[in-house]
This record gives sequence, C-alpha cells and structure tokens, in this order.
Amino acid sequence: MRETREPTDIGGRDDLDVLLRRFYTAAFADPLIGPFFTEVAGTDLEVHLPRITDFWERALFRTAAYGRDAFAPHAALHSARPLTPAHFGRWVQLWHAAVDGLHRGPLADRAKAMGERISVSMMKRLGGPGAEAEAASGGTGGFVPLAALALRAAA
Repeated sequence: MRETREPTDIGGRDDLDVLLRRFYTAAFADPLIGPFFTEVAGTDLEVHLPRITDFWERALFRTAAYGRDAFAPHAALHSARPLTPAHFGRWVQLWHAAVDGLHRGPLADRAKAMGERISVSMMKRLGGPGAEAEAASGGTGGFVPLAALALRAAA
C-alpha cells in the first residue's frame, strides 16, 4: 500500500526543482503548448530548469540571482508562432495542477497567483495596442484564470 503524505507548502529550491520538473514534463507533452517548447524553441529541459528555478526562487523567496529578461524568449516564440490566450490559459491550467498536486499553503497560492499575473502580462505585451486597450478595460483576450472559474463556481 502506498503511503500518501499531506501536501506542504513550497519550502525552497529543492521543492521548486521537483515542481518545475513535474510542470515542464507535462507542458512539453501537452498537445497545445508542447510544440512551443519542443519544436519552436527546441528547449532542453536540463538547460532550462536551473534558469527557470532561479526565476521562481527569486519570485517566491527573493534569494536567487535571476538577471535575465523573462520576456525576450516569449517575444521570440511569438514572432516564430503566435502565442494566443488559449496557450496562456493552458500554461496556467498546467501550472495550477502541478502546484496543487504537490503543495498547499501561502507560497503555493502565491506561485499560482504569480503565474496568472505573468500570463496576463505576457499576453498584454505580446498582443500589441489592441491587447493593451483590452487589458486597460479589464479584458484578458478571452483568457480566464482558473482562480476566477473557481470563484464563479462557489457563487
């Protein structure tokens, strides 16, 4: 019989490494967003993982030195093959599922909220003037974060 443990909050870099490996394994295999990693960018997970772990460690714990431009690679992807609200929505779905599958607590909640904010921000920046206008009016190009869906369901 397999013993299950109660999920704990994200505790540090080791937890982020496990979480991000789990997330990117699913993202690479996903039929909607996987091709951006595997075909368009040709991402090597073993090269990408330390960089993205630095990003999330800095975002959540303010401990890593992440000095890269997180937007530039996404802009390059968008130039090669346009990223749509559906792509960002899938990213958020997988991110929430990966976090929820391993962690519960304030930092896990913060990681999910940050993922949503980053996704919306990227959409605004990539979408040009029309996306900026839609964002200013409270729109998100058809993208609805999972947290918003959960709030609707609870009403």
